Amino acid sequence: MRISVVGAGIAGLSVAWALSKRGHQVMLFEQGPVPNPMGASGDHHRIIRRAYGAGSGYGAAISEAYEAWNELWADLGRSHLDPRGFMAVSREPGDEAEDYLNGLREGGWPCEVLDPGAAAERWPFLDPDTIRYAFHSPEGGALLSRRIAFDMAAWMQANGVMLRQNMKVAEVDPAHATVTTEDGRRIEADYVVVTAGAWVTKLFPDLATDLTAYRTAVVYLDPPAHLKDAWAGAPVILDVGGETDGYILPPSGDGGLKFGSGLHKRPNADADANREPEEGEGEIVRDLFAPPMRDIGQYRVLDVVTCAYTFTPDERFFVREQDNCLVVSACSGHGYKFGAAVGRRVADFVAVRDFAALRAWMRAEG
Repeated sequence: MRISVVGAGIAGLSVAWALSKRGHQVMLFEQGPVPNPMGASGDHHRIIRRAYGAGSGYGAAISEAYEAWNELWADLGRSHLDPRGFMAVSREPGDEAEDYLNGLREGGWPCEVLDPGAAAERWPFLDPDTIRYAFHSPEGGALLSRRIAFDMAAWMQANGVMLRQNMKVAEVDPAHATVTTEDGRRIEADYVVVTAGAWVTKLFPDLATDLTAYRTAVVYLDPPAHLKDAWAGAPVILDVGGETDGYILPPSGDGGLKFGSGLHKRPNADADANREPEEGEGEIVRDLFAPPMRDIGQYRVLDVVTCAYTFTPDERFFVREQDNCLVVSACSGHGYKFGAAVGRRVADFVAVRDFAALRAWMRAEG
């Protein structure tokens, strides 16, 4: 089949990779370069971890995600996973970190719980007076997203995928499986897969009731000298407890120490708008992390990177089939780790057209 894929973040790259391996003729469109710094997949590193709330279903699905990444690493000839494990900190009873711990225990997955003193001794950047406990799992780490995108783009070009960078799609016609580019070119195919991230509602405005675009920012920091070694060997931090909804990636690959918080996001219907960092924004994000981080004022802001994400009301992934078109959004801030698996599942769907099975997997419903 001739298949057009719209959007070359990790979902689109993975869909194109998996479809090509199954013998399809694939054309992949991206409105900017690959990786696109404006996209949710365009930053240096992203978290992969098994921790999800009890009963969510996504924790078990991580096994398939690891299998898919391993297949990709074999094709690329090298791995872009830094397997340094992950940790989280609980500060209040019933906070999200505690929910993650319960999910790990429910699944029987490896986890070590440390009291405040032991946690601060192992990770000196923590203030033990502000936490209830920390927990650590060796299973997880950082996916080096920019390196992944560069290598996947090279694989596409070496394996017959027609990669169209800096070619913005302005319209998709699901009935006729055509895309029309911003400069007026009309490209016909047998099927279209749309993986446009926060830009999807520009192509399908009716999806704004299901997918809400948000603008947020992450901050890259230079830690104080007495904590540099602690951060160099630290696991990724999934959650810092309380209401912060904060995550941290230590220096890994080409990326430095990165802090981000779900508190620092706001609806932004136009993913191209409001993308310049605001004055003092880096310090605002940084300071959300005290507590539980000690000496937070000594961390120097190096860079602020804005991001555009889509979220569903229940924070599960979204998929819709319309005529000869499939819209896919592995969204809500936790989709990157499933990128390779999403690509394989979509390629399987194209072969058998079992939409109910694809939707159930995307929503981790069994």
